[in-house]
Amino acid sequence: MVDPPGRIVVSGLSKRFGEIRAVDGLSFVVEPGSVTGFLGPNGAGKTTTLRMLLGLVTPTAGTATIGGSRYAEIPTPTRAVGAVLESASFHPARTARNHLRVYAAAAGLPDDRADAVLGLVGLADSARRKVRGYSLGMRQRLGLAFALLGDPQVLILDEPANGLDPEGIRWLRGFLRSYADAGRTVLVSSHLLGEREEAADRMVIISRGRRRRS
Repeated sequence: MVDPPGRIVVSGLSKRFGEIRAVDGLSFVVEPGSVTGFLGPNGAGKTTTLRMLLGLVTPTAGTATIGGSRYAEIPTPTRAVGAVLESASFHPARTARNHLRVYAAAAGLPDDRADAVLGLVGLADSARRKVRGYSLGMRQRLGLAFALLGDPQVLILDEPANGLDPEGIRWLRGFLRSYADAGRTVLVSSHLLGEREEAADRMVIISRGRRRRS
């Protein structure tokens, strides 16, 4: 059976760093058309799992696929998967617009796509400001704009609500809900259980690298 384009399948995924077992036999599935909260305390293994899913860390065991393929096997990853990890950074001397145009050019996307995604995340009026003057919440929105550049089927976001004020959090929930309602896949990590309970269709909860309940 062929996986649909947006299905995420994590199967028996494990990662050891020396004597530390960061992820231990983790398995779950994220279906298209849903928002899935990936929850656990800081240090639970969430970011390591996402890094393995995105091909940034090699698993010790198990597999992680998107649409039936490992991330490295996806022909045009920017158009298939949009991702922002907690460590996302930006050149402080560039404007948000120029930052996104650099990545748009690298992905073969038109320059005006940068303006389009800045509008989607509410940064159109700040597009020509240098990133060094952005608040943490504005940087979070810029990270989301970066993830949206390729109009991807899948969004993978690591702690995207950090730094957002209550209005920004409400906006983010609505945006992710509409993205999933369009038949796309949203996987969002958080260490705050209540925050994702209000937004997610399903939750995958981990602790010490192992799945606890859904």
